[in-house]
Amino acid sequence: MKIPQRALPLSRRRLLQLTAGLTVARALPAMAALPREVDVVVIGAGAAGLAAARRIAAANRKVVVVEASSLIGGRCQTDTATLSAPFDRGARALYNPDTNPLVKLARGAQADLATAPQGQRIRIGRRNARAGEAEDFLATLVRANRAIDEGARRGDFACATALPKDLREWAGTTEFLLGAYGAGKDLKDLSVADVARATRRDAAAIPRAGLGTLLTKLGAGLPIALSTPATRIAWNSREVNVDTQAGTISARAAIVTVSTGVLGKIKFAPDLPKRQLDAAAGLSLGSYDRIALDLPGNPLGLARDDMLIEQSTDTRTALLAANINGSSLCLVDVGGGFGRDLAAHGEAAMIAFAIEWLTRLFGNDVAALVKRSTATHWNADPYILGAMSAAAPGAQAGRRILAEPLGTLFLAGEAIHDSDFGTVGGAWESGERAADAALKKIAQMAKEPEPTRPARRGRRSSARAGE
Repeated sequence: MKIPQRALPLSRRRLLQLTAGLTVARALPAMAALPREVDVVVIGAGAAGLAAARRIAAANRKVVVVEASSLIGGRCQTDTATLSAPFDRGARALYNPDTNPLVKLARGAQADLATAPQGQRIRIGRRNARAGEAEDFLATLVRANRAIDEGARRGDFACATALPKDLREWAGTTEFLLGAYGAGKDLKDLSVADVARATRRDAAAIPRAGLGTLLTKLGAGLPIALSTPATRIAWNSREVNVDTQAGTISARAAIVTVSTGVLGKIKFAPDLPKRQLDAAAGLSLGSYDRIALDLPGNPLGLARDDMLIEQSTDTRTALLAANINGSSLCLVDVGGGFGRDLAAHGEAAMIAFAIEWLTRLFGNDVAALVKRSTATHWNADPYILGAMSAAAPGAQAGRRILAEPLGTLFLAGEAIHDSDFGTVGGAWESGERAADAALKKIAQMAKEPEPTRPARRGRRSSARAGE
């Protein structure tokens, strides 16, 4: 049985305490000094920001990346200290390896890539689903996907409205896979057009050392200023000025790669157009978190890199990824409204749920078997504020709106890719596209005469936006 693999989200907990254990924290030396003038300034050092910076540097243009947190990678973070194996607290898979630009770069960086499982086991109570039951579920899932595709041809409304009414005992599992697991939102809050437009994600490669570790390698050598949030971005048709606590950077263009949850919280001068702000609001972040358990000795009796779901009566369920890379690391992923509520109750509640869920499915006293545990909470990360973007009903067109250039300002990130949204590959490709657009804009400006401004008596003329 094959179930489409969607984006595996994202998290960073207790940032200050964990910094020493995250591979990205040790990879980049601090910049000697923040440059005052560059060709392009990139806001954010996640996948989109790194892709944009690499592209600009390859074009022999001066670039600097300013990152608010103390780590690069954005929603890709690998924790190498907390558990017995590298733990991707956020995204962990590279979908569609044959066309994913990051897979080619990973191989060039000699990263060890594993092939992700193509489907999941199904648990019904304390037993595995029989062949006929698994086939029945797969047929139900196919009908649900087909109904969503057909619904998208009629307009853009909630996925829940498009679903067949006779999903029977598979209703909860289907809604979990297509909604909470696939997009971080329940189907009532999710655009039918967005789900239908998403590129199929049936195949994936997983870096064994962690996806965050891979991005660290790809960011090596780039001028990145960590712990340097952009407090104000002044922009016009000719230049951009980015204020930070370390000073102001003047640039000919800026690429902003922050999440849609953060975009509306940055001060722009002038303000971003309402068209872009409304688009970002319609592409709000879903909720997706991961509970990690060390279970030595394989007490659940599962295979290496096994994945498991259950026949559930509702979306208060999870997905298990067991024995990661042959280790004792097991991941329990939760999302959507249930995941959001659970994470809001804190790490202890999340770990208790994971233990109770596994105990109910396998009968073992899981609590006595857990050696170490941790959990993520992406919604509480002030520099992310959620998982991947997911279009609300009627808001799918916002992805193309956010891709529109605004003078010398360009937006990038997973939310801005029209079909590979919610993936690291989509974010990377979006960053490269924004870099190409910025480089083209700079080349055009070099051919245009500088605008003349009448001098003002007793006052210096300024070309800065917002002055």
